[in-house]
Amino acid sequence: MFRHTTFRYLVLAILGAGALFQAFSAGYFGLEVLIEILILAILVLALDMVAGFGGMVSLCHGALMGLGAYAYAMLSSIVGLPPLAALVGAMAIVGALAWIIGAICARSHGIYFIMATLAFGQMAYSYIFQTPIFGGDDGMGGITRPDLSAIGIDLNDSRSFALFCLAGLVLAYLAAVAVLRSGLGRSLCGIHHSEERMRALGLTVWRVKADIFGLSGLITGFAGALAAMHVMYISPGLLDWTVSGEALVVVILGGLGTLVGPLVGAVAFVILKHELSAVTPYWHLVVGVVLIVVVLSRANGIFGWLEARIGARRIFPTHAAVKKVPNDA
Repeated sequence: MFRHTTFRYLVLAILGAGALFQAFSAGYFGLEVLIEILILAILVLALDMVAGFGGMVSLCHGALMGLGAYAYAMLSSIVGLPPLAALVGAMAIVGALAWIIGAICARSHGIYFIMATLAFGQMAYSYIFQTPIFGGDDGMGGITRPDLSAIGIDLNDSRSFALFCLAGLVLAYLAAVAVLRSGLGRSLCGIHHSEERMRALGLTVWRVKADIFGLSGLITGFAGALAAMHVMYISPGLLDWTVSGEALVVVILGGLGTLVGPLVGAVAFVILKHELSAVTPYWHLVVGVVLIVVVLSRANGIFGWLEARIGARRIFPTHAAVKKVPNDA
């Protein structure tokens, strides 16, 4: 069963306070970095649901995010739906596509599952790239943000949009927690630990995997729509497999199967990227070295390492009970 510890509540509070401080004190560039972190955090949160708690390592979540961006752009610019309706529609479309992918790939495991999701991602990339209605290599521009002027909010202002993305991340996190605490989430954890045993108990394994993949797709579609609103321009590069690989790196860097860890990983990754890129164009090498060190240390990412050290010192005794059950949070 999914549950929080005192330490995890503390980390969430620190992250939230830091985001609010940045939103109200930073200039334009700082707000842009904050928005980038928040959108990436939503993406890796969705990926952690399937990879960390279900053992389904996906290399198509970047493509799903890109599809969410394109779906939002098409529904708002071409179909003419109001931006908020287009946002909901984009999430529904990506959720449905993710459910289909999850249902098809549910019977594969390990490297075969990874390669199958990669194939779906590359097919989506090729289709978007080669279809004229999506703008091809030129992409699509003129994307609008929701009009919340009726309640006194101008989302064309960077500060307001950053707070909008922060609220979206909070809602995405609460949705992920609700799913993982539900019967569906408990079934997923059972499948992760022993798929054969859960099948012997009469559980329809493929359906559970597909449902979780679909719900993860809803959140991923939300991240894609926010990405389209942020830049107000999209291109096929959003669907490239490297986006999925980068998201997986962030999840592992932060802490797989913790929900809180990927949020920490998103903050660390974006800050490292911007700070190091100002010094060297080879910042990926430094991030790669950090990731290798994290993996070789056998710690579950940055957050997992901190949690293990604090739990060992009994600073937060509630963690001791949780450590006995894998994937508890």
